[in-house]
Amino acid sequence: MLDFNPKSILGERFVALIDGAIDRNANNERRRDYLGGSAIGEPCARRLQYEYLGAPKDEGAGFSPRVRRIFRRGHESEEWMIGWMRDAGFDLRTRGKDGRQFGFEDCDGRFRGHFDGVIVGGPDGFKYPALFEAKCLGDKGWRQLSRHGVAKAYPHYAAQVAIYQAYGQLAENPAFFVALNANDMAIHCELVPFNQQLAQESIDKAARILTACDHGETLPRIAAERDSFACRFCPFQEVCWDE
Repeated sequence: MLDFNPKSILGERFVALIDGAIDRNANNERRRDYLGGSAIGEPCARRLQYEYLGAPKDEGAGFSPRVRRIFRRGHESEEWMIGWMRDAGFDLRTRGKDGRQFGFEDCDGRFRGHFDGVIVGGPDGFKYPALFEAKCLGDKGWRQLSRHGVAKAYPHYAAQVAIYQAYGQLAENPAFFVALNANDMAIHCELVPFNQQLAQESIDKAARILTACDHGETLPRIAAERDSFACRFCPFQEVCWDE
């Protein structure tokens, strides 16, 4: 019987070429030299400290080309959502009058973040101005978000929103937290009230991490055992546990 769908060696080579290009571009990217507002919700302060200091990651712990493509999809989906919202009548701004992306800097520029946007007007029934944050999630994560809300399903996103509301002086009105389901393109929109306590705790955490780095202090681990769930997927296991 003829096989009309043979395994293509050229097809595999094509993918290898694409992956190689993605890896090369990733290697040329400049390492982030600041503590990011989008990451401060990570529960392990020591992991954030290692990331800020540029500690060596475990062998093979970097992002694969496939994962980087997923990240790119998330970025592109943000642009889709912005376009859809503008078409729906929302006055959504992503840059200030100076042409720069909305964001904040603190601790002499060592703690920074960039907002997806600010909604300054739009359809009746919503309150403006309001922070806009967009995510693209797999089906399982999206359903958890839809069922439980961002504070329970993704506490690190909740911390990000609270910080951006605080620094952006957007605490008066709930933020628009919008998530796109990567599987079926369903949309979840959650209006997130400002959580002052969470914002302050997150800002204090950033200051604590930077102060520890300045003084050569290694912050405590989040877990007592290396094989705990909190440590299982950390890219800094070797430097953390084999020091």
